[in-house]
Amino acid sequence: MDSPSSSTTGDTSKVPIKSSSSIVESLRGCGISSGTHVDKEELRKNLTMPKYLRFAMRDSIMFKDPTAGENLCIRSKDDHKAVAPSTPMIVFINPRSGGRHGPFLKERLQHLMSEEQVLDMLDVKPHEFLQYGLGCLEMLTGLGDSCAKETRKRIRIMVAGGDGSVGWVLGCLTKLHEQGREPIPPVGIIPLGTGNDLSRSFGWGGSFPFSWKAAIKRTLYKASIGPICRLDRYILSYSFAR
Repeated sequence: MDSPSSSTTGDTSKVPIKSSSSIVESLRGCGISSGTHVDKEELRKNLTMPKYLRFAMRDSIMFKDPTAGENLCIRSKDDHKAVAPSTPMIVFINPRSGGRHGPFLKERLQHLMSEEQVLDMLDVKPHEFLQYGLGCLEMLTGLGDSCAKETRKRIRIMVAGGDGSVGWVLGCLTKLHEQGREPIPPVGIIPLGTGNDLSRSFGWGGSFPFSWKAAIKRTLYKASIGPICRLDRYILSYSFAR
């Protein structure tokens, strides 16, 4: 399409605008009472991936090779009985967000799931997780690992940060759509920024409560049961013709 033309020299210049769209998925924040009791052990059971998968993904990201964790999957009999959790979850956290609470929130999240499932965005970039962490699950799926297959299918992502952090993750997820790597993990938000416009739009609120230690369990619970909404994400590029 062409935008309205403008001129500063008396000539008229057309400005073609090229647009492309991709599909991403978001988790809608669903309302639960602040007094709702969330059982910590039950929540951990629903979110935490089997140990061998966590370690395989960790090594794949560390060595930037989706096959690096394959040796960890020569498993014991107990591991062969491993079952994917109902809502396996990865949390990206920007520790610089949330004021002085960022590092403590990271520790709390690790306690509620596992250390390997809480990724510091200063250490592990979103595209690295998608390329190597998800790539590890896809590699194991190709080898016939049913637990890895179900984990990849059910995985959800939370972003603890501001609009910039959320936009970064969503932008990286569009690459999965372009590569045909379905399904695309849905994204929820723990609002730690100043504006938190995306969080507010998706129903996660404009700020994180001061009583965050109690709130974090409810937030993860909401992320595990929240409905999934499909979104179109548009990218516009401008080219100027004289």
